[in-house]
Amino acid sequence: MNDTHIVIVGAGFAGLTAARELQAAGLSCEIVEARDRIGGRAWTADRMGRPLELGATWVHWHQPHVWTEITRYGQQIVSSPVDNDAYWVTDGEVRSGTEADLDNLLEAPMRRIFEGSREFFPNPHDPLHVLSEDFDGPAEVRERFLAADQASVLDPVRTGEFTREEQDLCDAYWSAGYIGDPNTGSSLMAKQWAALCDHRLSLVDEQTLRYKLVDGMRGIYGNIAADLDCPIRLNTPVTAVEHHDTGATVTLADGEEITADAVIVTAPVGALDTIDFTPPLAEGLQRTIDQKWNSTGFKIWIKVKGHHRIIGYAPTPATVAVFRSEYFMDDGTTICVGFGSHHDQVDLESVDDAQKIVDQWRPDLEVVDCTGHDWVADTWSGQAWATLRQGQFADAWHHFGRTDTRLYFAGADWAKGWRGVVVDGAIEQGISTARRVIDAVGRPR
Repeated sequence: MNDTHIVIVGAGFAGLTAARELQAAGLSCEIVEARDRIGGRAWTADRMGRPLELGATWVHWHQPHVWTEITRYGQQIVSSPVDNDAYWVTDGEVRSGTEADLDNLLEAPMRRIFEGSREFFPNPHDPLHVLSEDFDGPAEVRERFLAADQASVLDPVRTGEFTREEQDLCDAYWSAGYIGDPNTGSSLMAKQWAALCDHRLSLVDEQTLRYKLVDGMRGIYGNIAADLDCPIRLNTPVTAVEHHDTGATVTLADGEEITADAVIVTAPVGALDTIDFTPPLAEGLQRTIDQKWNSTGFKIWIKVKGHHRIIGYAPTPATVAVFRSEYFMDDGTTICVGFGSHHDQVDLESVDDAQKIVDQWRPDLEVVDCTGHDWVADTWSGQAWATLRQGQFADAWHHFGRTDTRLYFAGADWAKGWRGVVVDGAIEQGISTARRVIDAVGRPR
């Protein structure tokens, strides 16, 4: 009889996937989840007359891990609206055209932002390869890589050769993409996204904002959970983890202690300060927890009267940087999605706030409802999707894969591929971390 037991902290994609992998290897495990639901920062909720994604939303067949799950569970995808009327704010003025016009204006400055992506990420799922001993290229590539990590994503277009309009469009695009201030985000994240998308802006857009699941993310995370035999204990926060070479003890908020042969913590950086680790985490890990990521923004769903195909861009200091139509409802309304870089600038349930957002592009549209979830203010996330500050690409996230005890970290924050914006990286980490645990504790005989 196998008595090896693993505790997984968190029932998001990483935790659920890790449990499935451990279960397949014949190991005993249990999941403890602080929230009253599974899914983590993926949350399909019924709002405004239809299922809406309050967190992770878009998928693509070029995302290898999530596409396997889509195939496994027979899920279907649907495209977001295309060929929208485009509106963009530049130099305090609203300009308009087609979505194709917007894409054309972005093409040249984005090429500059993506510059170096081929050299820096010959294999985009091995993002620190140029810093490794295996890299046999010129030393100056390493030097440029490290310099790019200290630069903001907008620095490459502030050289004097790009117009204010082009700069404003890039500001808006990356305020949404970095879900935080693009002026403080590492430029390497955008370059890795480009490498994951064949170095093409059109494919970056397609992978991050085009295809959604017909049944929502719950069509995947719900099915993974249904495949598990292990217990999933909801409303069960963890307050402490004591870890050593041969096991760990997990302390719950009610005082219960669980002894385990290993523990996998899937909480993101923004929530790790809710857990007391003994012994304390290594300096590289603790420094990242103290600094947090660049992820200070929000996502909002806004319903307007009428059916409208619309996409809007607005640069800093706009509350919402990118706004677009997503669903045309039978009652004659349109549900749009918006992204902004500062969660404290908006009340996600305030129709008045939502109306002010829409007014910057189309004051003739009437907002009738809005909703969202403030992930940054959420104790159990403390952030939106993981985006990196300057200096954090080369010296932050990777430390969480190097613990020397039976404490392991898994989650999109540490992914080698899609670290932010989509769930692919969370699944990657659930699988790879579970395999490390299996190697460490051994398979049952």
